[in-house]
Order: sequence, then C-alpha cells, then structure tokens
Amino acid sequence: MSRTKRKLDHIEHALATGQEGITGFHDFMFVHQSLPDINVDEIDLTTEIGELTLSSPIFINAMTGGGGKETEEINRAFAWAAQETGIGMAVGSQMAAIKDATQIPSYQIVRKVNPKGIIIANLGAEATVDQAKLAIDMIEANALQIHLNVIQELAMPEGDRSFYGALNRIEQIVNSVEVPVIIKEVGFGMSKETAKKLSSIGIQFVDVGGFGGTNFAKIENKRRVRGLDYFNQWGISTLCSILEAQSEGRNLTVIASGGIKDSLDIVKCLALGAKATGLAGFLLKIYKERGVEALVTQIEEMQEDIKLIMAALGKKRIGELSSAPYVLLGQSLEWAKQRNLI
Repeated sequence: MSRTKRKLDHIEHALATGQEGITGFHDFMFVHQSLPDINVDEIDLTTEIGELTLSSPIFINAMTGGGGKETEEINRAFAWAAQETGIGMAVGSQMAAIKDATQIPSYQIVRKVNPKGIIIANLGAEATVDQAKLAIDMIEANALQIHLNVIQELAMPEGDRSFYGALNRIEQIVNSVEVPVIIKEVGFGMSKETAKKLSSIGIQFVDVGGFGGTNFAKIENKRRVRGLDYFNQWGISTLCSILEAQSEGRNLTVIASGGIKDSLDIVKCLALGAKATGLAGFLLKIYKERGVEALVTQIEEMQEDIKLIMAALGKKRIGELSSAPYVLLGQSLEWAKQRNLI
C-alpha cells in the first residue's frame, strides 16, 4: 500500500474509531476554593515552551499531511483556525514529503495560510539529521516534533520491526538543528524510564501522548488480516504519563496530549505540571462534522472556559496552576503509588 493511501486510511479509521476516553482525568478532582480573590479579566493564558511563547496553552497537535489534496485541505483549515485563534499547530509526519516531493504542498500550505504563527514540524525517530533539517525548512518551522510510535509500527502491517539506534539518532538531531526539539508519543503514553533516557541526552521537551485519545493500535488492527488485539489496550493514561515524565525527567518541560476533550481536562493537565496541551482527534471530528467556523468557535470557547476555571481556582497565570490543590483517586492513584510517582 502506498504511503499516501495509508495516510488517508488513518484519517478514516481515526474518525471511525474515535477516542478511548480512558485518560485518567476522571480520577482527578480539584479542591474547591470559595474565596479566590481574582478578576477574570486579569487572567493571562500565555505560556512558554522553551524559547517559544504561546498565547494559549492549547495547540493543534500533529494529525496529517502527505495524503494529497484531502490532507492539504485539512491542514489548510487547521492553519486558518490556528491563525484566527492565535494558537500553535503541528503537522503530521513529513517523511511522506521527504520521500515524495509531490506531497510537499500538503504541508507547506500551513505556513502559507499562517505565515507568522507557531508551526511545528514532525518526523519519526527513524529520521536522519538531514531529513530533520529538510522537514524544518519545508515549513519554516519554529520547532520539531520527533514522534515515538513503536506500538503503532508493530501493529502496522508494513511497519518497522527494528528500533535500534533511535536514542542516538534523536541526540544527533538535537545537537544539529537550531529549533527546539519535542519528543512526542503517539497515544501510548510516556514512562519515567523513557523520560530519564531522553533527559540524559539533553532533551528538554516531551509531549507525553497518553493513552485515551486516538488509538493507533486499533487503527492499524483494522488494516490487518489478523488483528493484534493485545495492543488495543496497551499504554499509560495521559494523567499518569504526565506524572511519569515529571518524576524522572526533572529538566523536562512536559506537554500533555492524549484524549483531551475540554477545558477542564486542559486545566487538570496544567495543574499536574504540563506547560501546554495538544489536541488532535477531538478537533478533527469537529472540523469534519461541523466545518472550520465551528472549529474556531470551539477553540475560542475552550480558551474562555480555561479562564473561568482558573478564576474558580484563584490563579491568574498558567504557571500558578501547578500549586492548585487537588485530590487523586482510583486507578490513577494506585498507579502513582506503585510507580513511586507521589
């Protein structure tokens, strides 16, 4: 099967499969504050990922590209929505365009539509330094995501079967490019062991990509003759992934993604210590069902709701949310105890 056809299949199956919803956020409860002493108009949603300043903790996470005109139109719509709402955006893996130049426009459209926005390039851990530089230059990227997708590759009929040397390749890229490098999981979560390895080679930014969002094991299993169903429930929840990444990667800036569906989820991630949150499948579904104007409205409403929740907690700045009191319950609490995360 061609890479282009596979990209289109991923979109179709992602929409059909939906999101797991088992993010762990149901185990998290804020402690209500009756005297917050705050004015909503004073709340500032600005956050920072290294040298990048984001006007909001929300950004559009990597979804697609490399699937011809259909993926170009999706990226056009999301780039416009990002520009209209002032948020950042990551593109899907650019390896398709590196291997087939006819796919380059499906990525470059993002920079054309949003010339001054924060745009994040994307490649897998198999990428070389030269390929990383090509991906960055292709869209004049402000940062580069390198995604880790071992389970997806194992479930993919035509996927990789050797994962030697990934950490070394990542280190070479980090030492060779001039933009921040974000290491991103694709929906199976990030352990403290992985965070420690990444921190040891100088990685400063990780996107935990927790279990609970788009399930790429299920998507790839739909493309197989014999499904590897044992991977369908494989992974670390988004909530626990944030705790994992912070426990060992003490110099890491954590970005949260994986099944985030509303502003309360976002604020919970920020309270756990994440600096920003990436949304993908949830926004794709809104765009496909209701169009780009509804997508913009959804993002704007989420930004407003974040402010209202912050007001209830008495927090004026994103960085202050890490001191908001909360209670952890259920399976997430049990995981955190057994893994010595709290």
